[in-house]
Amino acid sequence: MTKPKTRILLAEDDENLGMLLREYLNAKGFETKLFANGDSAFRDFIKNTYDLCILDVMMPVKDGFTLAREIRESNLEIPFIFLTAKSMKDDVIKGFTIGADDYITKPFSMEELLFRIEAILRRTGSKAELPEKFNIGKYVFDTNKQTLQINNEIIRLTTKETELLKLLCNNNNKILDRNFALKTIWSEDNYFNARSMDVYITKLRKYLKNDPSVEIINVHGKGFKLVM
Repeated sequence: MTKPKTRILLAEDDENLGMLLREYLNAKGFETKLFANGDSAFRDFIKNTYDLCILDVMMPVKDGFTLAREIRESNLEIPFIFLTAKSMKDDVIKGFTIGADDYITKPFSMEELLFRIEAILRRTGSKAELPEKFNIGKYVFDTNKQTLQINNEIIRLTTKETELLKLLCNNNNKILDRNFALKTIWSEDNYFNARSMDVYITKLRKYLKNDPSVEIINVHGKGFKLVM
């Protein structure tokens, strides 16, 4: 029996961006409904059932923060992500104070948004049909169970190891930009997080050493590449 699709409410007043996001998310298996302002989004929210909300902060009629407060008053559990062109610290704090699960500053990549959505849905136990497994050479990587298996050997991964390996898998045989990985997983690309990521890369190489056809290589000045 096919699981029902996760329903996403998308409130974005930029028509081109809104349509692009809706089509991308629908192509990824979600059911996405787009609204051009906070008022129409809330009127539909109270009549229908959604699993996640993506809210632009700056919208006409009703802004994203006001919409988020009203959604929270109606539903204490539903997760939501803010989209904004601003990078002011006060706005970020305000968003999380309201109860945001995540916050993405424009411009952002579609892949980054998808990664954030999937992370939230895993955490909240959504019914979404998210990709669960990747074949990495002789290994089977299960993102939900956070395991890496070869033959009868099962390696249990930490959340950070899982997130990093999944990014590598999504970019297999292509360069995973170092700053993108840091921003996506650690939220900030400072020195300490960069050193932390290097440690995780070393661990992943160790886990994958039993298949010589699989390799994580450094691309100088750019990032990493999973070759298989």
